[in-house]
Amino acid sequence: MINQDIQSTHTQPTCKLLVSHPAHFFALGFGSGLAPKAPGTFGTVVGLPLFWLISTYSITTQLVLIGLLFLIGIYFCEKTGKSLGVSDHGSIVWDEIVAIMLVLTFTINQWQWWLAAFLLFRLFDIWKPVPIRQCDAKVKGGLGVMLDDLLAAIYAIVSLKALEWIITQL
Repeated sequence: MINQDIQSTHTQPTCKLLVSHPAHFFALGFGSGLAPKAPGTFGTVVGLPLFWLISTYSITTQLVLIGLLFLIGIYFCEKTGKSLGVSDHGSIVWDEIVAIMLVLTFTINQWQWWLAAFLLFRLFDIWKPVPIRQCDAKVKGGLGVMLDDLLAAIYAIVSLKALEWIITQL
C-alpha cells in the first residue's frame, strides 16, 4: 500500500515537462530520457555526438568542459528530480551523457574502442559495483544523480585502459 502511495506522487515525464524549463530539457537528455525502455542507454547514445563536438580540443579543454557540464548537471538533475517527485528518476539522463563524454576523453578514437567504452560504461552504470551502489544509496539530489555515473565512468576508464594495456602486450 505504501509503495502505491509513493508511486502516485511521482510525475511521469512528458514532452510538456521537457519543454517547460531548460533544466528539464537538458536533464531529460533533449528528449532521449523519454524513451519508454532503456532511457539511460538512449541518453548514453546522445553523449557520443556531443563528445565528438569537443573531441578536437585539447584534453585539458575537454576535461574543463565536461567538469562544467557535470556541475551544471547537478542543478539540472536536482530541479528535474523535484519536478518528477523522484531524485534519480530513470528519465533523467544528463548524468549518462556527461559520464560517457568523460569515458570517451580517455578512449582511443576508433569505433571499436568507442563501442567498448559504451558497453563498459553501461555495464558499470547498471551493475553499480562497490562503492557506486553505496554512493547511490547515501548521496541524494542532483549531486547523487551525477556522482554515481561519474564513478561508473571511472570504472569504465580503468577497464578500458587495462584492456588497452593487455592488447598492447600481445
